[in-house]
Parts: sequence; structure tokens; C-alpha cells
Amino acid sequence: MNLRLSDACGGLRLRITGSKLNSFHTELGRKCKTDHKVWASILSLFLWGIVGITATVGFVPPALALEYNKEILVDADFSGRDLTDSSFTKANLRQSNFSHANLQGVSFFAANLESVNLEGADLRNSTLDSARLVRANLTNALLEGAFAANARFDGAIIDGADFTDTLLRSDEQKKLCKLAKGTNPITGRDTRDTLFCP
Repeated sequence: MNLRLSDACGGLRLRITGSKLNSFHTELGRKCKTDHKVWASILSLFLWGIVGITATVGFVPPALALEYNKEILVDADFSGRDLTDSSFTKANLRQSNFSHANLQGVSFFAANLESVNLEGADLRNSTLDSARLVRANLTNALLEGAFAANARFDGAIIDGADFTDTLLRSDEQKKLCKLAKGTNPITGRDTRDTLFCP
């Protein structure tokens, strides 16, 4: 008895005689299962790749805290950067640009911030203890909860800065009150009110 069979898996056409028919069906079944497993694996990898790419594009990794302790970074440009929890302890940052940077929790302990641009910077909960902010531009900066004991602000521009809950020496607070004016555009607080100026 002669049979003509078409293999659905690969379009294979064979001529099979009687006794070999059973073994052919068994072999054909194995080949189809193997082909299906291979295609299922490829499709699965492809879908996981799409999910991975989507998750990566839609996910913004947190900023890594960086250490610039005791570095000389005169005229450095950090504008617009996310430097959350980074450390600039005892760094020389004279005339550097930190405008509109996220500096939450950053340590500027004993750093030289002379003539630094901190306009619109977010300095909430930062450490400015013993920092030298002489002639620094703090226009519209957020200093809420900052620790600024022993910090020097001689000649600083503080228009619109928010000093809510900032720890300052009383003599520096009085000095800042002589300069204080404006309203912070983010919090809506008057600079004079945040410094408890009379």
C-alpha cells in the first residue's frame, strides 16, 4: 500500500509504504514538537525583550550619590544636575554653577562656595555648616531644613530664597535680614518671613 503524506511542519512530501507508516508518524510528531518548542522559545524571548525595553525606558534610576570631598572644582558646571545626597565636604567650588540643581541632602561642610551660582537650586536638608557663601547667588533657592550654622553669607544675593527651618547663627540671620526681599516662586513664602525678620 502506497501513501502520499504532506508534512504540516515543513511542507515535506514523502511517499511511504505500509510498514514504515507508524514509525514515520512517530518521527513526524517529535519533529513538530521540537519545532513548536523552538518557536515558542523565540517568541518568549522576543516578548521579554519588549517588556525589558519598556521597563527600562519608563523607569528613571535614582541618582547616585557622588563624593567630591576636598576636590578643587573652580568654575565647574553642575547646573541642572541631580546630585541628591552627594558630598562636597571641604571642596573648593569657587565660581561654580549649581543653578537649578537638585542638591537635597548634599554636604557642603566647610566648602568654599564663594561667588557660586545657586539660583533656583534645591538645597533642602543640605549641610552648609562652616561653608563660605560669600557673594553667592541664592536667588529663588530652597534652603528649607538646611543646616547652616557657622556658614558665612557676606554679600550673598538671597532674593526669593526660602530659609524655612534653616539653622543659622543669629548674627548671620540679622545680616541676611538686611538683604532679604522677594518671594520664593515654588513655596510662595516671603524670604523675610522665612528668616523671621522684624
